[in-house]
Amino acid sequence: MSEGHTFPKQLDKLIHERIRLGIVSALAASDQLSFTDLKKLLETTDGNLSVHARRLEDAGYIEMIKSFENRTPKTEYRLLKKGRLALDQYLAQMEEIIKMAKST
Repeated sequence: MSEGHTFPKQLDKLIHERIRLGIVSALAASDQLSFTDLKKLLETTDGNLSVHARRLEDAGYIEMIKSFENRTPKTEYRLLKKGRLALDQYLAQMEEIIKMAKST
């Protein structure tokens, strides 16, 4: 490690997982996305997306919104303030790690 650089504190393991990082990143770029849109975007299964979205919801990072559209159930998600802050911190830590790797 070069002088003046300290390794960032531990990365948020909740966001670090690929599907969960994809969920919060996609929601950061959109006001909200449907379950179907997230599933297609992340190229994952219903079960996999459900499990990862539930973990983020339980942590208070995202919110699930259930509604009906033409009598068809619709599930949408949006990023909450806590999730945005966690993502911003995660990205800042990753940027620092990239800088350190490039400087060596």
